[in-house]
Amino acid sequence: MDVGMTRYPRGKKGSKWTVKELNAIRAEWKGDTLNDGGGLSGEVRVNSGSVSVVFRYAFKWQGKVAWHYCGTYPAVDIAVVREERDKARDLVKSGVDPRSHKVAVKIEAQAAVLEIIRVDEQKRTEALTFSDLYGIWIEDGVSRSDGNKYIRQSFGKHAIPVLRDIKVQHLTENHLRDLYRRIIAAGKTATAVELSKDIGQMLRWAEKRKPWRALMIDGNPAELVDIKQLVPKGYTKERKRQLSIEEIIQLKRMFNATTQNYASDSRKHGVECVLKKESQIALWLCLGTLYRIGELLKTEWKHVNFEQRTWFIPAANTKGEHGRKHDQLIYLSEFTLDQFKQLHSLTGDSNWAFPARNKEGHVCEKTVSKQVGDRQVKFKQRSRKLKCRVENNSLVLGDEEWTPHDLRRTGSTLMQKLKINRDIINLCQNHVIGSRVDRVYLLDEYSDEKREAWEMLGDRLEAILRGDENDMKVIPLHVQVA
Repeated sequence: MDVGMTRYPRGKKGSKWTVKELNAIRAEWKGDTLNDGGGLSGEVRVNSGSVSVVFRYAFKWQGKVAWHYCGTYPAVDIAVVREERDKARDLVKSGVDPRSHKVAVKIEAQAAVLEIIRVDEQKRTEALTFSDLYGIWIEDGVSRSDGNKYIRQSFGKHAIPVLRDIKVQHLTENHLRDLYRRIIAAGKTATAVELSKDIGQMLRWAEKRKPWRALMIDGNPAELVDIKQLVPKGYTKERKRQLSIEEIIQLKRMFNATTQNYASDSRKHGVECVLKKESQIALWLCLGTLYRIGELLKTEWKHVNFEQRTWFIPAANTKGEHGRKHDQLIYLSEFTLDQFKQLHSLTGDSNWAFPARNKEGHVCEKTVSKQVGDRQVKFKQRSRKLKCRVENNSLVLGDEEWTPHDLRRTGSTLMQKLKINRDIINLCQNHVIGSRVDRVYLLDEYSDEKREAWEMLGDRLEAILRGDENDMKVIPLHVQVA
């Protein structure tokens, strides 16, 4: 193996190589060593026809010769190479290994970069707002049976507009308390209570996770707000509103009167807009089956069997936790069967019992509830008229607002007064009964008992709506649900 020769500037030892001489190096010198004096030497290398010189500084360290890389010419100017040699020589004189020093410099530089990144990340973290936290939590931290629809609506309408830009680390109990008070002052106590639970859940989720927990080092502000101290005295979450027999009869008369008035007026302008027939039927079906309005409005006609007098509700359409919902089969009484027949004459050309007007699918689950609420506007605390909504008092019954869900309570109470077993009433409402062991081993669905219960309720409702005096005397006007 050939060993390269050592070359000196112009053949003289002790002098330094000039830039002109370095640039004149030929490829034939590959492997030769250029002595630049002062312990600095360079190895000639040739790569793809390009000549370069790798310079190193030779020094003794712990009795052995060591080498310190100073740079490669022409990528690094020769003056810079010699300056690096001088620094290394000074380090050796001071008892520092220039190789270790070079590593230490790199480590320090890397540490400086990491510190810049850390400071930047900290600034970004400290700038995270309530809205940022909500955006992450709603996607990764919570999963409700409605696809988080209610939470999105509640936060979007009440929390985000007020708390959006508040930094998480600056969020206080006062921010939350003021928010809840504002909602309660608007007459939406139940909304404030539910929102306080959801915000509390979100902040507890954040306490356990980066980067949020670092922003809540002073504690969870939601834990310092007792919503019970903010709600009006006497407030109870559980509604007890039910329709009396008189109110059920009055509701039927209201439907008939408004429909007749609207049909007989040729101008229509200025006449109270009648509740759609489909919505009227939906209300009677809620009363006669005890089922939720949202479950009813999702009905497809393929799920209604007129011959077998049944209405099938898929598990996906029922209320409940994921993995615990199951299909429901409702046995139709003469009363509810007649309602479905009337509805079929109106919407039977669609796949849906309650088809949406401007799209494929069913109407919004809140459609009927909004229509009923809009026609009891005296109970609302609205600061302005809602766009494209009917607002009147044509469905006011008594001194308290009623909702479609109250018809479910009304129907179950009527069943109770008919001496129907409490467990059967709960099963008719798709409530879970019995212990976990019962639900594993006692699998009878009480189909006959439920069919009879719905039949008895249907008969009672038909008697009430006929105005049968004798029948009306059987049931007190108001009976509290046990």
